[in-house]
Amino acid sequence: MRWDHLRLDGDDRPDPAPDVPLIERRAVARTIDTPEFRGMTFYEVHAKTVVNKVPEASRVPFRWTVNPYRGCSHACSYCFARKTHEYLDLDSGADFDSRIVVKVNAAERVRAELAAPRWRGEHIALGANVDCYQRAEGRYRLMPGILAALRDAANPFSVLTKGSLILRDLPLLREAAERTRVSAAVSVGSVDRDLARLVEPGAPPPRRRLEVCAELNEAGIGCGVLMGPVLPYLSDSPAQLEAAVREIADAGATSVSAITLHLRPGAREWFLAWLRAHHPDLVVPYARLYRGGAYAPKAYQDRVSRRVADLAARYGIGGRAARREAAAPPPPAAPQQMSLL
Repeated sequence: MRWDHLRLDGDDRPDPAPDVPLIERRAVARTIDTPEFRGMTFYEVHAKTVVNKVPEASRVPFRWTVNPYRGCSHACSYCFARKTHEYLDLDSGADFDSRIVVKVNAAERVRAELAAPRWRGEHIALGANVDCYQRAEGRYRLMPGILAALRDAANPFSVLTKGSLILRDLPLLREAAERTRVSAAVSVGSVDRDLARLVEPGAPPPRRRLEVCAELNEAGIGCGVLMGPVLPYLSDSPAQLEAAVREIADAGATSVSAITLHLRPGAREWFLAWLRAHHPDLVVPYARLYRGGAYAPKAYQDRVSRRVADLAARYGIGGRAARREAAAPPPPAAPQQMSLL
């Protein structure tokens, strides 16, 4: 995917060749020089489609997504979506963090695509690629229109986010939940604030995300926690996992599931550069652990998942709140310890 499926409103000229760089593709670029957006560039584009089918090979429990943005100001060094920026003639490192593509007609396209005769009302996952409640959403306010379109079509959906801005849209989420199945999840891989500040510097602190989880559940929107990624040697010790699950339980999460760090091309290079800068002693252990490719050994992944599942059972996650939301589809602090469980 390059820029050939994007255009400017009112631009009826033939598309140039798909290998023409971004700026020459006539995307509107805006650099906003205000404190909350300083150093960021927004490329305002009009997408032909925004309800996208997930490739069959993907390891996800949903088939359709909506992603109103490309790139993400959360700047998570491990983000698996980094490689997609290279398809747009941008780099997967600093460009991914600061040069954000904004599909300004996203709400309009969602409404039109849900009304198409071929659409069968399947579940749609929001925020499955990059966060739809990243900082850019505070400026562009695309999500209210998208949620209103889903509500009006009574189309089931879920939202995954690290952003607290989702609380702005609570009234729309509640209205949608009266007509269809709605669920949410927040992403919290660790409750170590210092680690989070380094590895995901643009995202709200972990405890703020858990406050969001609690507020969503109190408002009747079932919210679980995606505990991901768990970072080998950095957030995977038994004490660290228990601290995270305990706070997730305190937030009233309807569920918790753990995902171990995976390092696909694009994310791999950027994360390993981060590791060399902040934890050079872990470069060799990571090279050994991920020598087989993008994923840690299955035995290690299984140990993390089992331990988190056992802790969830011990702390009562999946109790009354989870039963109340059973009809909804699943949403998609200790010192550093060297650990592989």
